[in-house]
Amino acid sequence: MHVEFRKTVIPEEVSQLLAFDRKVFPKADLFQHEDWLTDESYWMLVDDAKVGCCAFQPNRDFRDDVAKRNPARRGSLYITTTGILPRMQGRGFGRLLKVWQIAYAKLVGFNRIVTNCRMRNAAIIRLNQSLGYRYVRATPHYYAGPDDATVVMELKLN
Repeated sequence: MHVEFRKTVIPEEVSQLLAFDRKVFPKADLFQHEDWLTDESYWMLVDDAKVGCCAFQPNRDFRDDVAKRNPARRGSLYITTTGILPRMQGRGFGRLLKVWQIAYAKLVGFNRIVTNCRMRNAAIIRLNQSLGYRYVRATPHYYAGPDDATVVMELKLN
């Protein structure tokens, strides 16, 4: 098995990213066209097949749930999305993608990673915790369709 992480080609691959997103997330959680244009994103390829995808914003904090904006924060990498195709979940690819994100952040020189997810997504919360992320806060009613809180987690890399 050959695993590769490849930076997406923007704007050429935006339609592929939108289609991938629709396979992974509920309709209410989908990224918009503009999100893919502004975030840095990577494919996770397994034997040349697109199995996962992630996107992030360098030098940014996540405060959208409490301040309705994400302020600049030097040294912080905000992971905006991490997804594995449903048919490929449960095989360790999510862990591999998260470990790659941590390695990437360290290599590039970030001292912190912040991310958020639905509170009902217990699997990703457990995975994040197993990798050293700590709970920061939960904000009720952040997500719609269905209504759910967001859980904000961070990993300090120092």
